[in-house]
Amino acid sequence: MRHQIGPAFRIMLVLTVLTGLIYPGVVTALCQAVFHWQANGSMVKVDGKEIGSALIGQNFTRPEYFHPRPSAAGNDGYDATASTGSNYGPTSQKLIDRVKSSVEQFRKENPDYAGPIPADLLTASASGLDPEISPASAEAQAARVAKARGASLEQVSQLITQNTKGPDLGFLGEPRVNVLELNLELDRQFPHR
Repeated sequence: MRHQIGPAFRIMLVLTVLTGLIYPGVVTALCQAVFHWQANGSMVKVDGKEIGSALIGQNFTRPEYFHPRPSAAGNDGYDATASTGSNYGPTSQKLIDRVKSSVEQFRKENPDYAGPIPADLLTASASGLDPEISPASAEAQAARVAKARGASLEQVSQLITQNTKGPDLGFLGEPRVNVLELNLELDRQFPHR
């Protein structure tokens, strides 16, 4: 048994150095060189100041901004250190109550919208930090945003269309709109009065 401990220990040291130091170092260096923006959190800057990440949802509540999906991450939602879903099942009374509350809040904030409310405006994503909403969710909020910005509904709808991303590689996922990027474009084109 003693003659097996020596080789096992040497293999452990080699693999520890290889997989614990060399491999992570090479991957980190490669990512910094090739995908610098993504490797550093896809931080969005305005006037040299970091205001958020294109990959992590933020809570926008003012009427002149598009609102994101609900979040179950952390006590008050949108806590990037507590990324999680609610894990409520479809028969959970807590989920039913939260969705009813979301419906009431949406109807109160968007009185000019009479259609069915898109599901992603009522349900949290698995991470609770989804930065994107469906184009239908953005259109459902367009009248409120246009009114608050003093813009026409057509102008805001055109902005939604311009900021809609198609499925990745043309077939993976659904069309989507990044809420932070759309709100920044609103600030650029239609500053709040």
